[in-house]
Amino acid sequence: MTSKDNSGTVIDPAGNAHSNDSVRVGRWSLTMAFWAMFSAMFWLYIAVASNAAVGTVNTLIGMVLTVVTYGLINSVLSRHAIKTGQTISLFSRGIFGSVGSGLAALLFAVTAIYYAVFEGSIIAVALQQYFGGNLKLWYLVVVLYAIPLVAGGVQNWLDKLNGVLLPLYLLGLGAIVIGATVKQGYPTDWLTHTVAAGSLPGWLSSYLIYMGVWVMMMYTFEFARLGKPSDTTFHGTVTFGWVFYALTFGLNGLIGIYLVSAWDLDSTETGIVTAVINSLGIFGVIVIVISQTRINTANYYSASSNLQDLATLIAGRTTPRFVWVLVSGVVAYLFMLTDVLSYLLRALAWQGVFVTAWVAIALASLYFTNHRSAGPVDATNSTGRQGLSALGWPVVAWVVSSGVGIALTEQTALPVLASLAPIVTVVLAVVLYIPAVERTKKVVTSKVSEPV
Repeated sequence: MTSKDNSGTVIDPAGNAHSNDSVRVGRWSLTMAFWAMFSAMFWLYIAVASNAAVGTVNTLIGMVLTVVTYGLINSVLSRHAIKTGQTISLFSRGIFGSVGSGLAALLFAVTAIYYAVFEGSIIAVALQQYFGGNLKLWYLVVVLYAIPLVAGGVQNWLDKLNGVLLPLYLLGLGAIVIGATVKQGYPTDWLTHTVAAGSLPGWLSSYLIYMGVWVMMMYTFEFARLGKPSDTTFHGTVTFGWVFYALTFGLNGLIGIYLVSAWDLDSTETGIVTAVINSLGIFGVIVIVISQTRINTANYYSASSNLQDLATLIAGRTTPRFVWVLVSGVVAYLFMLTDVLSYLLRALAWQGVFVTAWVAIALASLYFTNHRSAGPVDATNSTGRQGLSALGWPVVAWVVSSGVGIALTEQTALPVLASLAPIVTVVLAVVLYIPAVERTKKVVTSKVSEPV
């Protein structure tokens, strides 16, 4: 007996995922749905934050290196996700076992909710700045109108919604730049901003800042599983590859730096909002609503899908995804009621460490899968039946490397190590994961050599 998840992927009795090409999402539908991620105000903010920390030239170098890295990694992950149709949970089960599978789904769901909180807060702050009123009520409005937009899923609605809003966002970006220039004049020094040298090369510091959002690799996996195998090359290059990141990090980042320079504002989240509203007035508010609506469709969709997977893993039965859309909205609103911006970036930094370790181990797993002599792991097997226990060494490698990364991030005695925490986490995760590969190799070898 087989079952089918909400991506149209067929799941066989052993828990393996198989593509059903007829119900996968078309090329441009999937592109438009995922490119909702392109319009996050967070991409303007992260470039502005890097610019304030290391200067413009170093930020641009960091951007280029980031685009190359993200393009390569997401091309690999998207190809595997399209080939297998696996969810984050199913893919993680094959590496970490059932416990790790649940942890991965929970991690991604919570991270997606946190980003929904961040992006939703941007809309609420913009509406309050322009119209006034109680910020908590604006938070409620932002959550309430987002929930029905996500209920239909990628196949039914998100592609169309974001396909319509994308050109409006691009026009809005152009209008914001023109408005800022007309009102403030051209900021001649916006590409020459410098900062005193720190303990690390500035370009490396900028690159490390962008490593903090490797959660995009999880978003890639979540959406790529919906793609058709015939579109694999296109998606690996355009939808999830270097083309997407060149625009997402490059174009958005340059505009963010330009706006803050033109208006001479602080390099903060609210600074970006103020710059946009000052440039276009009510039309700036509309641009913010459009941009954040697009990104939050992806956030709420990803959060609800992974909460659904987690509930299925725990309860053994599937509940409607709309239930988890509602849960995501309620949780997001409760977070908004706190002083969210005071701790949100630290929380995302912690989650970013866990995500970075997950990505490192996921890539290592795929590498060893494709080099079977180093330790075969069945890429389509999602049940973790490779001689690994439910709480096996891969989970230990993930948790330990993440713990070390967080410890390095929080310590203040050695600021260089704190800055290098993402790279240390990646290296340590892979090094600790290798014994699991060797164990798997021995288990498989011993089974092959057993007499029949």
